[in-house]
Amino acid sequence: MGLAMKITITANSGKATLRSLMLAAVLLATLAPVAARKAIDLDAATIADLNAAFAAGTLTSEQLVQLHLARIQAYDRQGPSLRAVITLNPRALDTARARDAERKAKGPRSPLHGIPVVLKDNYDTADLPTTGGSILLEGSIPPDDAFLVKKLRDAGAIILAKVNMSEFASGAAISSLGGATRNPHDLLRTPSGSSGGTGAAIAAAYATVGLGTDTGGSIRGPATANGIAGLKPTHGLLSRDGIIPLGLSFDTGGPMARNVSDVAAALGVMTGVDPADPATRKSEGRFETNYTKYLNANALRGARIGVARDFMGHDADVDWVMESALDAMRGAGATIVDVRFPAWLIAAKGEFYNAIRYPEFVAQIKDYLATTGPQYPKTIDQLIERARKVNAPRPDGAGPNPGRWTLMKREAGSGTLDDYRYKAVRDHGLPLVRAVVEGLLASQTLDAIVYPTAPTRPQLVAAPPDVPGGGASSPANIANLTGFPDLIVPAGFTGDRLPVAVSFLGPAFSEPRLIALGYSFEQATRARRLPVHTPPLKGESISVP
Repeated sequence: MGLAMKITITANSGKATLRSLMLAAVLLATLAPVAARKAIDLDAATIADLNAAFAAGTLTSEQLVQLHLARIQAYDRQGPSLRAVITLNPRALDTARARDAERKAKGPRSPLHGIPVVLKDNYDTADLPTTGGSILLEGSIPPDDAFLVKKLRDAGAIILAKVNMSEFASGAAISSLGGATRNPHDLLRTPSGSSGGTGAAIAAAYATVGLGTDTGGSIRGPATANGIAGLKPTHGLLSRDGIIPLGLSFDTGGPMARNVSDVAAALGVMTGVDPADPATRKSEGRFETNYTKYLNANALRGARIGVARDFMGHDADVDWVMESALDAMRGAGATIVDVRFPAWLIAAKGEFYNAIRYPEFVAQIKDYLATTGPQYPKTIDQLIERARKVNAPRPDGAGPNPGRWTLMKREAGSGTLDDYRYKAVRDHGLPLVRAVVEGLLASQTLDAIVYPTAPTRPQLVAAPPDVPGGGASSPANIANLTGFPDLIVPAGFTGDRLPVAVSFLGPAFSEPRLIALGYSFEQATRARRLPVHTPPLKGESISVP
């Protein structure tokens, strides 16, 4: 009869004794909690589920880390060979045991206590190399943790691994140190960049949460290509201290996870004003430490959502998913309003982006390289000079990355921060774009503007790369030019089983509203799936009360 055991006692049996009744009562009391539990697949378990399992004693952090390490062993250099991981943390299991003991003695520090996290390899870690994916910085140990890494450790999270990325956070999803990362949904497709390693790792359930960085779409591209959730937060909400810079006018870190609730949980432990990053002063009085309170499944009811059709019409399958997503929003009670971005903004945004990003990298990478050891290059010219000596692949997969190194030459020749082209865009172009997008939201009384995060399905790895900074068809860098937040939520799949996502773009510091809307959409559609090339392993289910 299984766990729902039925015990029947007949009055005339003569066998029902007090002892048997007591034994039956004990048996039922023992079995009842078990009967109430449910088994959840590892990839589907949220941080809330994991904490419930920790509290019930059906899971430990050590066991959770072991489950994720098993997936990395099975899929990262074997099987589909995703090549998402650059460095595993050899102390992860020891840290997990310590977090388990601490939980038992004192209780959890935060919702992320004992939760495994992977970091894009441009976040400084004092105990692990930070390379930007470059063979030119191989083995470089920073002097201390990045601000966000320290926040995660203070919250009790476990740094499980440093993961692959587009080298120095630009170009295709390949690095000279880590090689090319593969998309776990289709090994011939790109996982997108630059946070491609984080995107692939989270989709494949290597960890619960990952950190990416976003300068021109580098969290959002990998989120959609790998079919997960991700947030490019408001510029200044999260500190960039200790992150290898690409262009500080646009750079931000941000959480990536398989669901919106985990994005919200991770975001809350990382906010705060950081004296080492002046941009975070913008967040004073506006940041929160608990975004999970905005997880409202009914948030779309009464919402006004603008749809930017400027970024549709490039892939019929993506458009189909997008229209289905809009239907789901209407069904949940939202009003959908068509909006259009000015033609000049769409035409100019790539040029505006490059006019800022290229010269900033030249100046700011020099500042970062000054923190590395004496054996490492100190300027972009020295990086280029050192790169010319790397001409063949190594047995471990490291090797030349001419595409990114050629881009370095363009960056090196892009001018200085005193150049009129840079100052004109910084002082006039960016405020103009911001004012237009703010006006678009306000004039229609919109809660958010939605569009397909990527107007086309993930590219074949062999296809020509996207135009640096985003071409006219890509909406991604509008959020960077404005500094506004953009939340990515899985929306569905193309006919060839490739993920499609929806962006929720809102005004500065509107993360609470975007999280509410994104969660409501996620609960209405439930479109995420574990990639076909990284199926469940035996014994991965988690028992949750």
